[in-house]
Amino acid sequence: MCPLPKTVPLTVRAAILLLASVCLLALAGCGVGDNEEKAEYGYITAPTLALRDRVAQVYNKVAFVNNGDRVRIVERHGNKRFVKVRTDDGKEGWIPQRYLAPQEVFDQFAGLAQQNSAKVSQAGAVTRRVVNMHATPAREGAVLYQLKEGERLELLSRQSAPRVQPRPAPRAPEPPAPDEDRDKAKESEEEEPAPPEKPAPVPAPKKSAAKAVPPAPGVPMEDWWLVRDSRKRVGWILGRMVDVDIPLDVAQYAEGKRIVASYVLSEVPEKGGPQDKLVPQYLVLLTEPKDGMPFDFNQLRVFTWNQKRLRYETAYRERLTGQLPFRAGQEGGNPFFVIRAEGPDGTLTERRYRMQGVMVRRVIDETAQPAQKSPPAPAKRPA
Repeated sequence: MCPLPKTVPLTVRAAILLLASVCLLALAGCGVGDNEEKAEYGYITAPTLALRDRVAQVYNKVAFVNNGDRVRIVERHGNKRFVKVRTDDGKEGWIPQRYLAPQEVFDQFAGLAQQNSAKVSQAGAVTRRVVNMHATPAREGAVLYQLKEGERLELLSRQSAPRVQPRPAPRAPEPPAPDEDRDKAKESEEEEPAPPEKPAPVPAPKKSAAKAVPPAPGVPMEDWWLVRDSRKRVGWILGRMVDVDIPLDVAQYAEGKRIVASYVLSEVPEKGGPQDKLVPQYLVLLTEPKDGMPFDFNQLRVFTWNQKRLRYETAYRERLTGQLPFRAGQEGGNPFFVIRAEGPDGTLTERRYRMQGVMVRRVIDETAQPAQKSPPAPAKRPA
């Protein structure tokens, strides 16, 4: 910067110097903004991961990051297996590349959470074991979050997808470091072995109830659930990895069916006294114990509490073919619920039910005219 002439007043000199300083700060700020826009970020997919001070068999652990944490990618190693990252609090270290999901994957999950923020839960559920949350209902779908065993979820919707055939044997992996961090869960290791059986042909659903074009007969199918966890993260997990969270006293009446949805219609005192603990009464939707069915449920049951025998009993049962979602609530002090079921012509129609005490009745549209019965034929006199 050129020196100012001595003839310039002091106040003018100070103003000029102040203006120059502001310009320099603005230029520096623009440079930081450009660097920030060019920064590359990733998200941790492992449950817990240590940051290493070097890429070697022996290393020191600088810090730890957790599942879902955002880190900035600083440098990539020449072997393309490790990347150097920086956490939000400024700590840097090396991690394996395979434990890092790109920004695009995070955006997919953020979009799922936003699209399904208002979707009503169809049932509470609990994970059977560690399970991956996918961005799409497919084993090849991108993975970011990992759910722990026993984690509570909300079931939002079900979808069936063809099960992917086994892949060709991969090449032999490189030997890991002595204390290599635990790899993320894989569905091939998580799932329970299914009993050997011939794949049954999948019946073609009616056009009104089908969610997608069914695959060719004989293609093995598997169910996926769109779930929401306690942190409001939304994604798809394998259906066999979760159990509906319902008391065993109710689940024992499933009679071999699979429970897919439940709702607490009301609560009653356990023995009838005002000081007794309250016991919930349930609406339960069930389906066949098979994956890939063209409907979400084919049986509706309501379980009420018998205050004399101190047990659950079936107050209402109906067999039908229905699709989620259902809705329920209180109306006039009495519980009600509405489901979508197929009519005689195969179209999906809403059916409304009301519960009074332990009695459940279907509410028929009062505007519909009942069919008139023909008058009975006069009795013939014997000849």
